[in-house]
Amino acid sequence: MTIAPLPDFTDDESFRAFRNSSAQWLPVAIDIARSHRLDVGSPHVFATGTNLVVGLGEKLILKIFPRLLRAQFVSERGSLTQLAGRLPLPIPEIVAEGERDGWPYLIITRLAGTLGSEVWPHLPEDQKERVLRQIGKTIAAVQRAPLGPLAEIEPRWDAFMRQQMQGCRARHTRLGLAPKFLAGLDDLLRDAAELIPMDAPPVILIGEYIPENFLLACHDDQWSLGGLFDFGDVRAGWRDYDLLGPGAFMAAGRPGRVRSLLEGFGYAKPDYTLKRRLMALMLLHHASDLDSHICIEGWQERADDLVELQDLIWAE
Repeated sequence: MTIAPLPDFTDDESFRAFRNSSAQWLPVAIDIARSHRLDVGSPHVFATGTNLVVGLGEKLILKIFPRLLRAQFVSERGSLTQLAGRLPLPIPEIVAEGERDGWPYLIITRLAGTLGSEVWPHLPEDQKERVLRQIGKTIAAVQRAPLGPLAEIEPRWDAFMRQQMQGCRARHTRLGLAPKFLAGLDDLLRDAAELIPMDAPPVILIGEYIPENFLLACHDDQWSLGGLFDFGDVRAGWRDYDLLGPGAFMAAGRPGRVRSLLEGFGYAKPDYTLKRRLMALMLLHHASDLDSHICIEGWQERADDLVELQDLIWAE
């Protein structure tokens, strides 16, 4: 049987439509697996995610990256190489790599555990604090690893931040941020230029420590962080940037959760300067969308401006 080559795409929308129709590309994935003499008896297509992802049995995963997302392949491959053996929890190991029709791919080990997004909403409060403390410690461990080739990822931190600052007001206006918060944006951006280090030694930033990107394991009814995956959005930059995902999606303005995350990371109780810096970074994050990302019930009504909002998110 002749297998059609992987096409080239110039826009995300066309690629997403192709990804969502696995019948168009699964034969290629199976052929790649066979070329590495791997089991293809029961391939499992992962419907979520950015790239083409197929489970090969219980132990391996094949990730195929389209040409327009080659940068994600570079980030993923570089991160898994740099972090191998340096973290207190498992991450995937690279088993094989290659290229098919100009699309790079990785074959990596499949981690054991339960997807965080399936478990997190149901955990009791003390276990949520426990997991957030572990996430803080994991972020710090990742940032102690040497950058290696990840230092070359573009854009560099200072250029990325300046680009984000320039487009910040237009982005959040387009996304419908309430006028009372937009009113304080210029003051926050002015502070950000002083609060966010532009030329400090960069560290590895995963960018998305969120429940969809980690696994949890249960022992004696106690849930713990069991594995970390998805390194396609890694960049190098200022360390606080990686507190935003768990801060927005998981801490939910609960003082015990906020304290656990920050203490695990190595910070004491958040002061005004740290809260202000984190508020600025949250608005400047590459995927920033406050209405979708702040998981605090009724936060739009509970804060009248960005200063009150930063106190609400990073509650003491």
